[in-house]
Amino acid sequence: MDYSAANLSLWNIIIQLGLIAGAILLANLLRQKVPFIRKSLMPIAVLAGFLLLAAKYLGIAPLDGQIMEILVYHGIALGFIAMSLRVPPEKAGGKGDFTGLKSGAVIVSTYLVQGVTGLIITLALGYTVMPGLFKAAGLLLPMGYGQGPGQANNVGSSYEALGFAGGRSFGLAIAAAGYLVACVVGVIILNVLRAKGRIRAGQQREDAPTVDFFQSQDEIPVSDSIDKLSIQIALIMALYLVTYLVSRGITGGLAAVAPGLAGTVNTLIWGFNFIIGSALAIALRALLEKGKKAGLLQRQYQNNYLLNRISGFFFDIMIVAGIASINLEDIRGLWVPFVLMAVCGGVMTWVHLGIVCKKVYADYYYEGLLSMFGMLTGTISSGVLLLREIDPNLSTPAANNLVTGSSFGIILGAPVLVLVGMAPRSDVMCLVTMALAAVYAAVLILLIFKLHRRAK
Repeated sequence: MDYSAANLSLWNIIIQLGLIAGAILLANLLRQKVPFIRKSLMPIAVLAGFLLLAAKYLGIAPLDGQIMEILVYHGIALGFIAMSLRVPPEKAGGKGDFTGLKSGAVIVSTYLVQGVTGLIITLALGYTVMPGLFKAAGLLLPMGYGQGPGQANNVGSSYEALGFAGGRSFGLAIAAAGYLVACVVGVIILNVLRAKGRIRAGQQREDAPTVDFFQSQDEIPVSDSIDKLSIQIALIMALYLVTYLVSRGITGGLAAVAPGLAGTVNTLIWGFNFIIGSALAIALRALLEKGKKAGLLQRQYQNNYLLNRISGFFFDIMIVAGIASINLEDIRGLWVPFVLMAVCGGVMTWVHLGIVCKKVYADYYYEGLLSMFGMLTGTISSGVLLLREIDPNLSTPAANNLVTGSSFGIILGAPVLVLVGMAPRSDVMCLVTMALAAVYAAVLILLIFKLHRRAK
């Protein structure tokens, strides 16, 4: 084998990862040293992505778009598998507490509100001044704002294959705009609320974390015959291999039994493979827990602290690669829908959350509202960033609601995937999709109000 620089297949992945690493380190330095950037609360991964994007167009960084897409695709699945493997904390509330389910309904209803908003914009433009516009493109608003660059990349790519020229870059651009809304608009809202006296800045945590922060009781040793970190990575990679095999089995079976259906469903299965991976991780977590209770296993294999760090690593790589892989040329003719969706998406998200969060998080309204707004325009990290400004010790349940709500959101959000696959089939199906999304959003809002009354 040729180990020299001439062997691009050997060194290219290292070069691309090195560029991402360099951008992250530079972004971290800028955030520490530049007051404006530090005050903006922009996540380091987002800033690194924009730095790489600028370097690409300046001809400084030889980015490989295909490798960047691969990192985005696998990063979101591996990150969600790591999150789903975490052992949930013991419930402190009573049986009448439906906060997790209500948080899931808040998240999915926001997806639907964003989807309806996006479809209204693209349908209106498509039937008037932009007749050639891909009308289902409006559904990239909840993918980019609500679910982040991973799903914006996946759905945008599938829409691009169905005829939406520049669909992938458009979706990633919407996701990037979402980060700006979360970090810039979110900070402006924080300052306005603070000036009005509705919220106040908290004191930073000064107490050192205890041993319980790093590991639970009865876990495997930190370093035995194999390192604890190696076990976590082995669990994640083994589950991802099983995810691939299950996805391949489902798509292969559909192709043999129903070729017509397979053409539509297969794209969704591979595009949303992180859901299969998350479900398998939850199933494995339940099996390990039962095995421990039955005495078949003596130790707990998952370590929440390490799994958090691993998922954060994959998500950071995904974010940087996703933003860096945006092709601005692809959205040159799409600036009007892009700006309208970015602005209206942020406004409607804030208005909707302002209504439902009063019911769900009555005891910590602004903590719940700001954390959800940050997550549902950016990612869970931007939600936590906004939350820490008013709840630095995370003493309210708001941070935990982001995680538990996302778990319920996977179940409640399953119909959203069907709508995403329906809309591109025809203009009529696009209209039907918008109507169904509005109805389902109303159902979830009614569910929130009903659960709120039962929990009183």
